[in-house]
Amino acid sequence: MLALGKSLTKALAARTLAPQVCSSFATGPRQYDGTFYEFRTYCVKPSKMNEFLENVKKNIHLQTAHSELVGFWTVELGGRIDKVFHIWKYDNFAHQTEVRKALANDKEWREQLLIPIMGLTDKQESEITYLVPWCKLEKPPKEGVYELVTFQMKPGGPALWGDAFKRAVNAHVDLGYSKLIGVFHTEYGALNRVHVLWWNESADSRAAGRHQSHEDPRVVAAVRESVNYLVSQQNMLLIPTSYSPLK
Repeated sequence: MLALGKSLTKALAARTLAPQVCSSFATGPRQYDGTFYEFRTYCVKPSKMNEFLENVKKNIHLQTAHSELVGFWTVELGGRIDKVFHIWKYDNFAHQTEVRKALANDKEWREQLLIPIMGLTDKQESEITYLVPWCKLEKPPKEGVYELVTFQMKPGGPALWGDAFKRAVNAHVDLGYSKLIGVFHTEYGALNRVHVLWWNESADSRAAGRHQSHEDPRVVAAVRESVNYLVSQQNMLLIPTSYSPLK
């Protein structure tokens, strides 16, 4: 029994002293800070886009009275057109539940915003995302355009591909042609998915910067490493609406 006790003590000590293998991308502040961001994408009926935008512009205050809007954009290029994309911030899931209950009880919100929007859209999608620990939500220096790049990574999570992905993003940041607004990792939705939101002064300045990055050996090296873990990627050029906090 004494020998068994000594063995158990040694095993526990070894476990305590052993180095913890973890990814800075997957652990740390994201788990301790409950703040998350809901990505919502609405596909608007082709002939109804103007009506949709006017209705939201007139009544968005009914929703922002309950929850924080980060940004609201129309999709200019990339994928399906007649689409809007918006981001909402919540302190935690309890906060989101409280907001939904408050909205459900808000007759004015239901009648003036929810019901009309439902009649103008034919598809709605939602994803729950966290900012990665090594990135905070930034603001642009002035009005411009945005690019949302979505990366579908191989199964295995950030412990597998997080460090390589971080180096690829930072290689582009270091060039300075585009401002990084945020890097978001999906918690609910398609897993192993990362969204990177960039700001550019214009679509042309973004194109010029991309050409520059393709010739930079630091970017080329970082991207070559990261693509080993990449399944697919797509991007959208986003135009902020007049009522979007991120302009």
